Amino acid sequence: MKLPIYLNALKAFEASARHQSFSAAAEELNVTPAAVGQLVRTLEEWLDTPLFHRTNSGKIRLMPTETAERALPDIRAGFDKLSQGLELLQQSPTCGILTVTVSPAFAAKWLLPRLDRFQTLCPDTDVRLDTNLKPIDFAIQRVDIGVRYGTGNWQGLVAEKLMDEEVFPVCSPRLLEQPERLSLPEQLLQETLIHDLSMDEHTGFPTWSAWLEKAGVEKHQSAHNIQINNSAAVLQTAIDGAGIALARSVMVKDDLAAGRLVRLFPEIQFDSPLAYFVVYKPESTEFAKNQMFRDWLFTEAIR
Repeated sequence: MKLPIYLNALKAFEASARHQSFSAAAEELNVTPAAVGQLVRTLEEWLDTPLFHRTNSGKIRLMPTETAERALPDIRAGFDKLSQGLELLQQSPTCGILTVTVSPAFAAKWLLPRLDRFQTLCPDTDVRLDTNLKPIDFAIQRVDIGVRYGTGNWQGLVAEKLMDEEVFPVCSPRLLEQPERLSLPEQLLQETLIHDLSMDEHTGFPTWSAWLEKAGVEKHQSAHNIQINNSAAVLQTAIDGAGIALARSVMVKDDLAAGRLVRLFPEIQFDSPLAYFVVYKPESTEFAKNQMFRDWLFTEAIR
């Protein structure tokens, strides 16, 4: 069997089965839905057997046949083995590339300002950042390691807690030039509050309403609001003096240290139920560069 010829078709089949959609598979593989459909049909013709039951219930859903369903675990395991083999080939001194997945905001506010220390520690390793917010298949997209924000449950990945997080209001020092302007939590409602929408899909993500309730403020409706779906942009808006942000302690650490922002009401502690986790496939610890980056992250977290 000349299997290598059909590797792209197998990838298209696996992604289509996982997403139950040619369109979603195409988005993951960076091709058109028509191309995915053609690859799957080519594979079906070569195997001389259908791989999907194509049902139509409002929109097309691709349901794998019983035979295809039985084959999928082996196909996925095969892709994992191929990725491991390619990873081994990359262990030569001339090809030390480490692919790291993080959110754009975490990259901007925490990782990038510290990354030069890792590069000093491991000068032969080139770091490639993937800041895509969409779900990532570590094996198919050849990601080595990442940092994720959540509860610590990501299927198929080891998740080690890197940092807990506290949430609190911050503002530009300029807003505190007026005496007594922000001396009580209730006064926040007279200000423009900046809302972080980047984690709305996470149950329990801290909101202004939750913080105000913890602070004992009965009403939660502020005079003005700004809503932004990027945590780094939330902090920059506060730095610019446009309002009060509900900051995440990990993201805002450097801005507080530099005096660009000031923490308000430090006596009120509000811990986030979410945290930052280092995530990787279980077999990734076999590779020295992955282990070194993992250890470096934990060292930076306690600096």
